[in-house]
Amino acid sequence: MSLENLEQFIANADTAALEALLAREPGLAKAKTSLNVSPLMLSCYYNKPAATAVILKYAGQLNLFEAAAAGRFDDIAYLITTHPERIDFYTEDGFTALGLACYFGRYDIARYLVLKGADVNRPSDNGYNVYPLHSAAAGNFTSTATMLIENGADVNVKQSAGTTPLHSAAQNGNLELLILLLEKGAQVDIRMEGGKLPADLAREKGFDEIAEILG
Repeated sequence: MSLENLEQFIANADTAALEALLAREPGLAKAKTSLNVSPLMLSCYYNKPAATAVILKYAGQLNLFEAAAAGRFDDIAYLITTHPERIDFYTEDGFTALGLACYFGRYDIARYLVLKGADVNRPSDNGYNVYPLHSAAAGNFTSTATMLIENGADVNVKQSAGTTPLHSAAQNGNLELLILLLEKGAQVDIRMEGGKLPADLAREKGFDEIAEILG
């Protein structure tokens, strides 16, 4: 029941109840949740930064993936310095630290990982085939996406459903990223599952100028 309560408090960002629970049962901060991730990772996936802040008080030493998701640069630097061979390891749910940093918009951490040799073209290992550039583009994190591209990220990578970074940039109306992708050779004629082109997604969202650029 305590674990169930913990998950509910995280989902609702009920920081007072979460704090009280962890003060009584600090070990819960390192328990495995029903989604097979730690409470800290769960709070990040739910985008509940206040809950993340509470959990960090009790979580102790973070692993590489928790540090990447929570934006803990010093922890990342320590972990990569002491265990550089882990830089491209996967979480149990199939993401690399770089993939998580890009997904959560942690530019400084993503850049550091790339500088330390993280593979910018390593997809997720969970059937979704999500690359770091997919995550950055979908999240509208232009600086992170640009950094990845400047460090050799393939601009035409496809997720399992056929989505490319250009699809995401078009759907978000991100003209800056879209132009960069095109300059680096992004293909405008790749269709995602269901047959939609990047131009179709832009048009659906009312980004007619972008749809026009994409043909």
